[in-house]
Amino acid sequence: MKVYFAADHAGFDLKNRLLSFVRDTLGYQVEDCGAFELDQGDDYPGIMARAATSLSADVKAGLDNRAILIGASGQGEAMAANRFKQIRAALYYGAPLEVTQIDADAKELDMIGSTRKHNNANALCLGARFISNTDAEAVVQNWLSESFSGEERHVRRIEALDSIG
Repeated sequence: MKVYFAADHAGFDLKNRLLSFVRDTLGYQVEDCGAFELDQGDDYPGIMARAATSLSADVKAGLDNRAILIGASGQGEAMAANRFKQIRAALYYGAPLEVTQIDADAKELDMIGSTRKHNNANALCLGARFISNTDAEAVVQNWLSESFSGEERHVRRIEALDSIG
C-alpha cells in the first residue's frame, strides 16, 4: 500500500515526522505531495489537491492506497479532499470523550478504526494543533492497520456516498 502525505505550514513538521514513521517504522511506501518547505504563507487547497488527485486515480484503478493530510485543524484539508470523486476523508484531532460507544453489532466502537471498518475512509485528516506527535503516530498506525468490514450495509452506504455529485 502507498500512503500519500500532504500538509500546509501548520502541519509541515508533523507531516515529516509521520512520513518517516509510516515509511521506516510501519514499512509502507510513501509519497510526499508537499508542502516541500516551510512557508507560513502557503495555502492548503492546492497542496491537498495533489494528494487527493493521486489517491482518486488510484482508487479508480482499483488500488487500495491511502492519504494522510495535515493542517492546523484538519477541517479545511478534509473539505478539500472530500471534493474529489472516490475520496472519503475522515477528520481526527483528538480522542473522543471517555465514554464507551457501542455500534449496531454491539461491539465497542473505536472512533478512528470505525472510519475504516464502517466507512472505508481512504484519507485521514489530522489537526496538528490539536494532537500530540505520539498520539498522531498511534492514530495513524491504528488507521492504516484497520480494514474495511465489507458488510453489505456499509457497502451500500459507501456506494450512495460515491454516487453523490
